[in-house]
Amino acid sequence: MVLKPWVFPEILRPNLPFQPNIASMFTGIIECLGQVIAVETSAENKSFWVKSDISAALQVDQSVAHNGVCLTVDQLAGGMHRVTAIAETLRKTNLGSWLANTTVNVERCLPMNGRLDGHLVQGHVDATGTCTAITDENGSWLIDFGFEEQHAPLIIEKGSICVNGISLTAFNVGRNSFSVAIIPYTWEHTNMHQLQVGAAVNLEFDMVGKYILRHTQLSSSSK
Repeated sequence: MVLKPWVFPEILRPNLPFQPNIASMFTGIIECLGQVIAVETSAENKSFWVKSDISAALQVDQSVAHNGVCLTVDQLAGGMHRVTAIAETLRKTNLGSWLANTTVNVERCLPMNGRLDGHLVQGHVDATGTCTAITDENGSWLIDFGFEEQHAPLIIEKGSICVNGISLTAFNVGRNSFSVAIIPYTWEHTNMHQLQVGAAVNLEFDMVGKYILRHTQLSSSSK
C-alpha cells in the first residue's frame, strides 16, 4: 500500500516540528510504574492520585494509560497527577479494586509520528481476564489467563494482546484462555512481578481484529 502525502503528512515528512494535536494512541510499551497515593469517591466516580516518574511532566487534559485504561489527567499537585474513572470504566476494568499503594503501569499517548514499538492500543479495555497460573521458567515467566468465551474470535495464536496496558504476544490460545511469556525486563519494569493467581487484569484485544469481526458480522446480517 502506498501512503499518499496528505494522509499522514507528519509520518512521510518526519522533519516537520512536533504537532501536539496529531491523532495519538498507545503502544503497550510501559514508560514507568505509578503508585496510587489516594482514592477519592464522588457519587459513582472514583478519582486516583498517582505518583510516578512522569507525573511532573504531565499536563492537565493529557491522556495517559493506567493499566491499559486511557484516562484524562484532571489535576496536578505535589509531584502527583489525578485521573478520574466513571462508573462504566469501573465496571469494565479492574480500576474498581485499586486502593492506596496499588502499583499501576503508566504510558503516555504516542503521536502518530512517533515510533511504534509495541502494537496499536486504544486504551479502551474490552474485558477483564483472570490470571490462572504463573510458572517460573528459569529466566522467563509463563502466565496463563482466562477470559469470557464470547471474546474468542478476537484473539489468535501469536497475535497481539494488551494485558494491563502491556503489549504481549498470545500463544496456547483456546476458546477462553491464552498464555504469554514474560522476559526479565518486562517482569521487573511493569507490575507483572506483583501479579497473583486469581487477580483480574484488563484486556484489550487487537483493534484490527475487532474491525474485521464487525465487518464480517455486518456482511453476514445483510445477506
